[in-house]
Amino acid sequence: MFSKPDQNVAQLGLREGMRVADFGSGTGAYSLSAGRRVGHTGHVYSIEVQKSLVKKLESEIKDSGVKNVECIWGDIEKIHGTKIADHSMDAVIIANVLFEVEDKLGLIDEARRILKKDGKVLFIDWLSSFSGMGPSSEHVIEPKMATDLFIKRGFKLQEKITTSPHHYGIIFTHSHESR
Repeated sequence: MFSKPDQNVAQLGLREGMRVADFGSGTGAYSLSAGRRVGHTGHVYSIEVQKSLVKKLESEIKDSGVKNVECIWGDIEKIHGTKIADHSMDAVIIANVLFEVEDKLGLIDEARRILKKDGKVLFIDWLSSFSGMGPSSEHVIEPKMATDLFIKRGFKLQEKITTSPHHYGIIFTHSHESR
């Protein structure tokens, strides 16, 4: 896979029993990787707005043998759009999706709402536009812009992580202090 989901998820520090939400899960590569990491007692919510992708993802998950990933047809840009309870997730994965959404702060606010105290966000996005792959150059979210958006919503930059040559990764934490 182009953005190396297994390598990226490994850097998040997931453990057995954790609960994770994957925003804009697409083909489910990050959801499946997280599902394998959180084990039998953990749970992953794979959230996708495109109904056709949800059906395809459900089939992929069934074929993979990973039994702790649940697909949700939901809106990651709206508060309560993911249908996940407040402060119930240990981590949220936002991979290659922020450049696509109209309400970027709405997406970040929804992640903040569902995260437990000291929960983490694994944020992965494109460094630039590459020969028709990824976003067009005017839609690229540069690392400083992404960091500013998350900090504006009460997150702290925990660390920058190693990804692929065409992507960057940042882990943010949120302590539920007022912003």
